[in-house]
Amino acid sequence: MKVGFIGFGNMARALACGFLRSGALEPAQLGAAARDRAKLQRNTEPLGMRAFDTPAEVADFADVVIVAVKPHQVAGVVEPLKEQLKGKIVVSVAAGVTFDDYERMLLPGTAHLSTVPNTPVAVGEGIIACERRHSLSDGQWREVEALLSHVGMVLPVDTPLLGLAGTVCGCGPAFVAMFIEAMSDAAVKHGISRADAYRMVSQMIVGTGRLQLETAQHPGEMKDAVCSPGGTTIVGVAELERRGFRGAVIDAIDAIQRKKE
Repeated sequence: MKVGFIGFGNMARALACGFLRSGALEPAQLGAAARDRAKLQRNTEPLGMRAFDTPAEVADFADVVIVAVKPHQVAGVVEPLKEQLKGKIVVSVAAGVTFDDYERMLLPGTAHLSTVPNTPVAVGEGIIACERRHSLSDGQWREVEALLSHVGMVLPVDTPLLGLAGTVCGCGPAFVAMFIEAMSDAAVKHGISRADAYRMVSQMIVGTGRLQLETAQHPGEMKDAVCSPGGTTIVGVAELERRGFRGAVIDAIDAIQRKKE
């Protein structure tokens, strides 16, 4: 399988790194085109993948074409290629561009799937929310799902929820990074080195997430398990509650959803 990216920004690079890191694809199986040819060359060369001059060259090269341009640029890129894309699998990572949009832009019968990945796909720990409605055959879906599963959890969602899934999974890493920084600042304040603080806090988050995924335990129960009566953790939990920790997170998601409307 050859995979080509039209657009090679942060998300496309994260996916390419994840495919290579996981061994799902070899460098020769990857190619990309982008408007800034010099930047594209700088980003693809370390990965050993091919840099193309035009999206048409990507469409000729690839079996799976990943559309990774800004949402408002999708039509201008896809429509001139619709003849070439007829026999390809088109996977979109452009937020907000869904099944009906691609049905209007592509020729009838073109296989396409809209997704919203997040940046941890670069290390094989991402989430790829996929629109449940797509035009892939059963065999094509299995092929694409197997490829994407190398870089994270594949989660089909109904069309009205795809944007929300993108908000939670795509914006969430920024919130978690802020939490890592804040916890690390507290650790440094009390004497732990910066490097050790980042490592321990990040691993704590990885471990907590893995524990929840593998046990399916309710997060409230996980919190309660750490909060001994009259202990130290409950004091911290109470302080976070007093300052509206959970409400602030919910408000942040609400604000993003309002901006999308």
